[in-house]
Amino acid sequence: MEKLSDLTKAVETKLNKLVQHLEKVVKENEALKSELLQQQTQQNDLQEKYMGLQEKYDQLKIANSLLGSEDFKKETKLKINSLVREIDHCISQLTHTTD
Repeated sequence: MEKLSDLTKAVETKLNKLVQHLEKVVKENEALKSELLQQQTQQNDLQEKYMGLQEKYDQLKIANSLLGSEDFKKETKLKINSLVREIDHCISQLTHTTD
């Protein structure tokens, strides 16, 4: 009978250790999920900042070329031509809708 009692105690001890280990793993998992969420938020913020800076850079290139810089003249001409085509398209649509 003592062997059964010893065996039961050993199983209880191992079960308690497993429960403690499970609790530790669950806490670690929650911490990792929280850290992942933080990293994703930070990544999104950086992506938005990058997009804003890219837009400002493009605007500066255009402004620079309008001021006479030779480096970006071709790009500016292409952009202006694109805008003119868009305006022409809008005008033609307005003309067709009023007929």
